[in-house]
Amino acid sequence: QVQLVESGGGLVQTGGSLRLSCAASRSISSINAMVWYRQAPGKQRELVAGISSSGRTNYADSVKGRITISRDNTKNSVYLQMNSLKPEDTAVYYCTANLGLRTYWGQGTQVTVSS
Repeated sequence: QVQLVESGGGLVQTGGSLRLSCAASRSISSINAMVWYRQAPGKQRELVAGISSSGRTNYADSVKGRITISRDNTKNSVYLQMNSLKPEDTAVYYCTANLGLRTYWGQGTQVTVSS
C-alpha cells in the first residue's frame, strides 16, 4: 500500500511554468510505474506522463517537449516539470502508483493556466 500527496499546483499565466511534486509514503524504488494523469472540467481523464522503475518515460503527444517527468527514489518522490503552459493544460493533476495489481491515486492538485 502507498499514500500519495501531490503539491505544486496553482495559477499561472500562459507560457509560464510549474513543478508538481508527488510524495509517496513508502519507497518507490520497487514501484513499477508512476504516472501523472489530468482531468479538465467536462473532459475525460487523460494520461500526461509516466515513468517506470528503470526510468523509462512516456508522454502524451499534447505535452511532449513541454513537460518532463522525473523521479527521485531517495526522496520517494516523482515530479512533473511543466513549461510553456497553455490554457488547455488547465486541469486537476493526479499522481498514481502501480503497485502489484493495484493503482493508487493521490488527491490531485489544481493547475490553472490563464490566457
